[in-house]
Amino acid sequence: MKSLWKQVWICLFLLTAVPLWAENYPYRSNVLWVTVPDHADWLYETGEKAEVEVQCYKYGIPQDGLEVAYEIGGDMMPAEKSGTVTLKNGRAVVPMGTMNQPGFLDCRLSATVDGTTYKHHVKIGFSPEKLQPYTKLPADFNAFWEKTMAEAAQCPMKYTIEPAPEYSSEKSDCYLVKLQCFRPGSYIYGYLTRPKAPGKYPVVLSPPGAGIKTIKEPKRHIYYADEGFIRLEMEIHGLNPTLSEEEFKEISSAFGNYLSYGIDNRDNYYMKKVYMACVRAIDYLTSLPDWDGKNVIVQGGSQGGALALITAGLDKRVTACVANHPALSDMAGYKAGRAGGYPHFFKKYKGMDTPEKVKTMAYYDVVNFARQIKVPVYMTWGYNDNTCPPTTSYIVYNILACPKEALITPINEHWTSEATEYSHLKWIQKHLK
Repeated sequence: MKSLWKQVWICLFLLTAVPLWAENYPYRSNVLWVTVPDHADWLYETGEKAEVEVQCYKYGIPQDGLEVAYEIGGDMMPAEKSGTVTLKNGRAVVPMGTMNQPGFLDCRLSATVDGTTYKHHVKIGFSPEKLQPYTKLPADFNAFWEKTMAEAAQCPMKYTIEPAPEYSSEKSDCYLVKLQCFRPGSYIYGYLTRPKAPGKYPVVLSPPGAGIKTIKEPKRHIYYADEGFIRLEMEIHGLNPTLSEEEFKEISSAFGNYLSYGIDNRDNYYMKKVYMACVRAIDYLTSLPDWDGKNVIVQGGSQGGALALITAGLDKRVTACVANHPALSDMAGYKAGRAGGYPHFFKKYKGMDTPEKVKTMAYYDVVNFARQIKVPVYMTWGYNDNTCPPTTSYIVYNILACPKEALITPINEHWTSEATEYSHLKWIQKHLK
């Protein structure tokens, strides 16, 4: 958690400088919200009362006399209290109250300025380092996955590789790889980048975020290869990333929510193939003649962060793991009366709370793979995230019994800055064997 506020200020700068990352402060908006908890790190002990100062500006001018409505509830949970405050010189204080159990409170704000309603929110934590998962470890968890991996290993490793010079650099080459996994005839794709200079290099597997989509901007992380790594940025559905955006939209519409496919039965769940595809990708990377024979890193964010942690828990060849705000974490946590992990089965989908589905979730939940990890892990997450909420990121981090480090940037919603993403590479470089 070192350099926390340095990273926060970097994020704030990037928010105002780059439209792509302006989740917290909308790009070119006339109205700016500022929320300042009375603890600088946004953290409190359970039972301790908290306050948040609210500021609102239009054109940079404090909105004196503006009425701001607020609702306060648990992370991803319904509001438990509400009220209004009136800004004086553009400022007012909202009493957040406290929590008697570890977790997060979310203050959801709204105000109408010249006929337009503007919204914002801020989450603060209460003893989150004490959060523990609802999800239990099945007695045969390891036996199930050992059997699954042995069966998946019987699938011959076949692949094709073709140059993708449009994504290469002066120092590195890029290739499009098609790799067979899980069962004959089942494939995944990925962009492989590797240094042009002869040598032996560490390998990095980067699984994708959620969705049916192409691999966007494969050159965005070319600095891994430029700085001496072989990196595979993969997809998980067997769809060629050279398909057009329109084709991916049509496939996505027809495909539906793959994260619920087969969830009634642990042997038929869609993500079984996905988890084994990550292991097969490690098979491929460690077969390359320019692998250094020692270092195998997994790195990703959201669903990709989940898959990075899962692969680190499954595959003993992995030597280090980096994960941003992991999805699929304590998915059944809603049954404990608090936030559960993406895809929020109990909040957004009907008919998910059955014994069969809850049982299957436990075999595929990140927390149970995190229990198996022995290698160093670096995690990053923010508090204002409503996709992969801070409650579940803390739960994963708390359950890790391996060497671990965290960078927490409270203001972040479901995004990471380029500065933070580059810091992942710097952390990896410090943890090479």
